[in-house]
Amino acid sequence: MGTYKQRLVTLEKLNQLSKPEAKEALAKCCGASKWVNCMEAQRPFESIDQLHQLAEEIWLSASNDDWLEAFSHHPKIGDRKSLEKKFIATNDWSNDEQKSVSSASRSTLEALLNLNDAYEEKFGFIFIVCATGKSAEDMLELLKKRLPNDRQEELQIAMGEQNKITKLRLDKLLT
Repeated sequence: MGTYKQRLVTLEKLNQLSKPEAKEALAKCCGASKWVNCMEAQRPFESIDQLHQLAEEIWLSASNDDWLEAFSHHPKIGDRKSLEKKFIATNDWSNDEQKSVSSASRSTLEALLNLNDAYEEKFGFIFIVCATGKSAEDMLELLKKRLPNDRQEELQIAMGEQNKITKLRLDKLLT
C-alpha cells in the first residue's frame, strides 16, 4: 500500500491530497485506471453531488476494456481467500459488502463458487453485483438469472453494478 491511509473524512481532504495519494484513494472505489486518472484530474470537487456526477459520467464513457479492468479488482462473491490476499486494499469494504456470505449455508457457498466459475468461463470476467444489502441466496439467484445472458448484455449489467459499487465506495471514502 502507498502513502494514502484510510483517513479521509471530507471532500476538502480529498481535494488536498497529493496526486498519487488521490489516485490511490480513488482506486479503492473503482479499479479502472482511466477512471482513476480522469477523476483525479477533475479535482478539486465542489460538492459530493458533483463528485458522484463526474464519477458516473466518466464511468459511462469508459470502454469495455476499462470496465473489465475495474471488474478484475473485485473478488468473486464468496471467495474469502481471494478477499484476504489479492484485495487487501479494499478488504474491509469487500468484507462489509459481502457480509451476508459469511452466514450462508455450505450448499449456498458451493453453488456460488461453482456458478461463479461457470459465469467467468462463459463471459471472461467475474460476476459483478452490488452485494450491499443482499443475502448470499439473493446473489445466487441473481447469478442464476444472469448466466443465460449473452456477453454484451451481461457486460452492460455488470457495468451498471460496478457503477453502484463505485458510488457506495465513494461515500465510504468520505465518511
